[in-house]
Amino acid sequence: MNSSKLRTAPLHLSRALHSSVPTSSRVPRACIVSKWLSSRNFTAAPPLAQESIPLRKHLKDEAKRKKAEAKNNGVVKEGKGDPRLDNWELTVGVEIHAELNTACKLFSNAPTEGSDGVANSRVAPFDAALPGTQPQFQVATLLPALRAAIALDCEVQRKSGWDRKHYFHWDQPNGYQITQYYEPFAKNGTVSLLASDGVPATDLNGADSINIGIKQIQMEQDTAKTTHHPPSTYHVDLNRAGHPLIEVITLPHIHSPQTAAAVVRKIQSVLRGVDACVTGMELGGLRADVNVSVRERGTEGTGSSYSGVSGLGQRTEIKNLSSFKAVEDAIIAERDRQIAVLEAGGVIEGETRGWTLGAKETTRLRGKEGEVDYRYMPDADLPPLVIGSDLVDHVRSTMPELPDETVGRVQKQYGLTVKDAKTIVDLDEGDRLEFMEETAELVTHGLGDQSLDQLKIGKLVGNWILHELGGLLSSNEISWNNMPITPTELADILINLQNKQITGRVAKQLLNGLLEISTSPRPSVDRLIDDGNLRLRPLSEEGYEALATQIMDESPDMVAAVREKGQKGKVMWFVGQMVRRGEEGTVEPEKARQVLERLLGS
Repeated sequence: MNSSKLRTAPLHLSRALHSSVPTSSRVPRACIVSKWLSSRNFTAAPPLAQESIPLRKHLKDEAKRKKAEAKNNGVVKEGKGDPRLDNWELTVGVEIHAELNTACKLFSNAPTEGSDGVANSRVAPFDAALPGTQPQFQVATLLPALRAAIALDCEVQRKSGWDRKHYFHWDQPNGYQITQYYEPFAKNGTVSLLASDGVPATDLNGADSINIGIKQIQMEQDTAKTTHHPPSTYHVDLNRAGHPLIEVITLPHIHSPQTAAAVVRKIQSVLRGVDACVTGMELGGLRADVNVSVRERGTEGTGSSYSGVSGLGQRTEIKNLSSFKAVEDAIIAERDRQIAVLEAGGVIEGETRGWTLGAKETTRLRGKEGEVDYRYMPDADLPPLVIGSDLVDHVRSTMPELPDETVGRVQKQYGLTVKDAKTIVDLDEGDRLEFMEETAELVTHGLGDQSLDQLKIGKLVGNWILHELGGLLSSNEISWNNMPITPTELADILINLQNKQITGRVAKQLLNGLLEISTSPRPSVDRLIDDGNLRLRPLSEEGYEALATQIMDESPDMVAAVREKGQKGKVMWFVGQMVRRGEEGTVEPEKARQVLERLLGS
């Protein structure tokens, strides 16, 4: 998201401010920034009786909740508790259909966007299969497809061809789909996955990463959109008919549902990263089909084969999965169904099956003896597609940074952990990374000669964006697109914090106060600090000692815990008490800790 757009985003939010000191008798100090805003008629909602939750804690709590919920519902944890998995091996191949980021359709100059969603408003004669019309390949659609193929480490074929895949349905006006079944434009690719991508340790088998082979990538048309109006009326919208797609077909190298979902996530991330596909699964721009088979362990020399991979069981295909969770859940359900059939002495039939979110089993849609059912044949109206090496070299040399490369750069340049770097790269389609990089540049410039090194600045900014700002957004249920705080405002807060003009507590209050403002123009950070009398006015050494001594005299049990029992962690309780009791802007936590450690002898 462009940071300039953030300045005008309206927002009406607030939070309650709680001290970090654990005591039942205290009353939380009111947020000084909120008081200042109210005194000057800036709009803020009434305080909420809840603390801001850091993003990482929010995610951990959510994971714990889901785990507990699954346990209470009797759900067996994947890979554990089911003894049948010791005897059967799962194999999965994935087919991903992704809409290319293009302005026109694959075989007509009709636009892919526009007309404000009016049905059948972006349709050329060929898209509607009017008699006598011919397909005209639109060369511009090849560019995002080439970016996808290069990003997935495929071999781009100099010559490829077009085939007709025949089936009759109202969403396919011609009665066939033009695709590249026999001669695709790209082959032999690879997608590499790490543990951080969601691959279980059993699949990594001690390695740092695993590689999943990509058999081919082919270009093809999308179908029309059908809307059902019960009981028996169907409306067909041809706006989507002919939209250019790529189909990414993996090899059957996948052996767990989690890895299958990780493959789809990773490929979606790569396609977005190189601007080949701008809409993901959540908005309908990407769909996955999965081919699932099981075989009894110890029978590797028997069974069928596919593209050089042998010893496979009879596969079934599950169509049109629209989320990563659906990919994982559908594979688990189909794996368990196949194991149950085989253990009962039955036979797995080659068929196409469906999946509904929340279901426990896949459902049979139709039988499928093989690809010959579609009666593939070369398209007589289209010449072969010839791709020059100079075009491939140009696309390769102008490729944007790949997601894994971005994570590595962010980790190295800004000193973040792998987990934090991956999180900030993946969040909000790259908008949060842009926000962080702009903020870090402003902080570096603002600190000038007193600047920390780039790694420390990057880590400081990254932590505040992920945890402090991210926690505020999560606890208040605000999307990043509706977040009004700008990189300049966050940078001003962090510059004042690093220059010891404000305390960390005041910095968090300022961040929350800016989140609450819904009026324009917004007050600057420096104005908030000065008008709220928030600048740090540190106590003298004698003042620190007097305040610390007073609190120690009032809390002999806590003093004994530190001095006699060695519970050094209790020192931070005293620090919290000093921060609370001292006038705003007079007690630095670090200085208070040093004084307390000296007085307590810890």
